[in-house]
Amino acid sequence: MMSSHALLTIPIAAPLAGLALTTLLWRTAHLQRLASLVSSFVFLLSAIALLSATIDGTILATQFGSWEAPFGISFVADNLTSAMVLITAIMAVVIAVYQLTDPEEHGRPMFHPLYHGLLLGVTGAFMTGDIFNMYVWFEIMLISSFGLLVLGGTKEQLDAGVKYVMLNLVMTTIFLVAVAFLYGATGTLNMADLANRVPTIENTGLVGALAVLFLLAFASKAALFPLFFWLPASYHTASTPVLAIFAALLTKVGVYAIVRCFTLIFPVTEGLAIIIGIIAALTMITGVLGAASHFDIRKILSFHVISQIGYMLVGVAIATPLALAGSVLYIVHHIIVKANLFLIGGVIRRKSGSYQLKQIGGLHRTAPFLAIMFCIPALSLAGLPPLSGFWAKYLVVKPSLDAGSWYLAATALIVGVLTLYSMLKIWNEAFWKAPATPAPAPAPGSNSSFAAQYVAIAALSAITLCIGLNPEPFVVFSVDAAGQLTNRSHYINAVLESPYARD
Repeated sequence: MMSSHALLTIPIAAPLAGLALTTLLWRTAHLQRLASLVSSFVFLLSAIALLSATIDGTILATQFGSWEAPFGISFVADNLTSAMVLITAIMAVVIAVYQLTDPEEHGRPMFHPLYHGLLLGVTGAFMTGDIFNMYVWFEIMLISSFGLLVLGGTKEQLDAGVKYVMLNLVMTTIFLVAVAFLYGATGTLNMADLANRVPTIENTGLVGALAVLFLLAFASKAALFPLFFWLPASYHTASTPVLAIFAALLTKVGVYAIVRCFTLIFPVTEGLAIIIGIIAALTMITGVLGAASHFDIRKILSFHVISQIGYMLVGVAIATPLALAGSVLYIVHHIIVKANLFLIGGVIRRKSGSYQLKQIGGLHRTAPFLAIMFCIPALSLAGLPPLSGFWAKYLVVKPSLDAGSWYLAATALIVGVLTLYSMLKIWNEAFWKAPATPAPAPAPGSNSSFAAQYVAIAALSAITLCIGLNPEPFVVFSVDAAGQLTNRSHYINAVLESPYARD
């Protein structure tokens, strides 16, 4: 049995090793891809071990540098953290498999180091127990994601990259300023220690202002209303593997930070709950309306990233255990489904020659397996039973009704219907209607060249079906994770009473 220190360290060491190895092998493409795949599988195994150690309710914590908490650098894993690390590792393996025969990233030796750098930043943000180190991991994630976004060097990508990085730099600076004020008010940066000290601050106005600053900083990362404009302006310019990993993970780090900080550090007052609820509703509405107005597959799916983030925020606004469980399950469901839809979009582009729905068609005849694979995540995103999206939406809508937040429940249901409209639009235009004349030229390649892409897509579809057809263990896990979030004492005690690491 591995020690808690090893369990908390290896999920960080695996993408770090992948970054180093793929950088050293940048001249040898096939070895670089192999090293990327192997390190991703090691990452997945370490994430499974971490979840196995925490699934019974145990909260693991360790301190680095032989310093006891709250002075040392803390890594912590509860159910939510372990689930986020595991889903990140699954995405790492799926994307590594998908790009094996994907022509978009072949010949770009910097893709793999930047890709593993992104995984490193995301995983560190999930596992850190220190609010300043969350800022540091955000910066690693930002640098890597910017590099991936402009990797093709096109004018469109550079323009999108500037928009992306400018807003993120401004909001990261706000985050750092908020951290500085919080440290000045409490004298600590350890999140468990902050959970004890923030309630003792006599100046409630200061606490409220700090909460708003943190919400603002994290809202930009999560693409919440009205700070979402960078996402549809940049995502559609990226290559398919980059787009899929962005859609799966980048905004979820912002959501995770909101969930963690507003269940552990800052109390969700009645006024703050109203603000978060309104932001959640407006995020759902603006995202789904943006998707309904476009006919580019990438832009439709990018706007749906925004709309679905609103669902995840409902749990924080209502702040009941069941509502938070809904947020946890929704995050997991959405990562799987949204990444899969973008990967399917990439295959559609290769087979039809375009992302524009008006220029393609007839794929239900030429690519029947792809048509079936599209239906699974598309209908799940819309929330149709018995797929994973139905149970995730149910755990969002029910606590909204229980709490009397009718506007959130109604918004969630209406947005679900409009989401179905967008998915049917893609189906009718890309798969069902007759091929466009003249049709764009498809990308060169035999059917065997799509094998890796189909394996990745089928794996994510299988997970979606698994959650949908057997939801009980996933719902129970989400409820347990929400219980840990609402009972802060377990997290605080695990961190502040853990011995410093000497392994």
